[in-house]
Amino acid sequence: MLPERVRVVAHRGASAYAPENTFAAFDKALALGAHEAELDVHLSRDGQVVVIHDATVDRTTGGAGAVASLTLAQLKALDAGTWFSAEFAGQRIPTLDEVLERYRGRLHLHIELKPKIQAVAGRVADLVRSHGMAESVTVISFHRGLIEHLREYAPEIPAGLLVQRADEADARRAVAKGIRAFYARGASLAADSIRHLREQGLAVVAWDVQNEAEMRRLVAVGADGIILDFPDKLVEYLRLTSNKQERAATT
Repeated sequence: MLPERVRVVAHRGASAYAPENTFAAFDKALALGAHEAELDVHLSRDGQVVVIHDATVDRTTGGAGAVASLTLAQLKALDAGTWFSAEFAGQRIPTLDEVLERYRGRLHLHIELKPKIQAVAGRVADLVRSHGMAESVTVISFHRGLIEHLREYAPEIPAGLLVQRADEADARRAVAKGIRAFYARGASLAADSIRHLREQGLAVVAWDVQNEAEMRRLVAVGADGIILDFPDKLVEYLRLTSNKQERAATT
């Protein structure tokens, strides 16, 4: 694989530089040259799909309590930026509907289903359909049952399975269910494992990439995509690598 084809996926937006899962983080990802972003969703008490990683609001807002116990109005009243920096005071928890509207045609979104309930898969699929964005998202989860349910409910929406470490049996079952991508922990991936997954018909995206050395290793072993907090580092590395290849080809 040519390095310039690696998919640069901003983790919860450019979360090294702005509060995760906010407009500020997704806008920053775009500004840094990323064209894809990963985000997480939960359901509010009144059934709205909201973009937040944790099951509670405690870590990333000034509030407290479970996301599922709060209404959308209560969630929207929380400050989701000050915990990161005073510069981002007033950032709010977005709904998935708002994110789809704002970034349609600008970002490919990797939407992780966090709660293990079928309702969240259906609600996400309905929102994606309502925005006509089936080709601009990939829905992912660690919960295999949710992804298999999504494939039955909305087969036109691409889906990926999050795994700690992929094996060939997992891959065969995933492909049989119409899953076309594995999102595996970066440390578990080597050139051989990626080749075997590709032979099964799966794209391979790495997550939990904590430093630039690991990022460069994953490019070298052929990852199709890399999810990371600092997308600018990967954008720049791919640019430099591509330039070196072009110069080598002309000498």
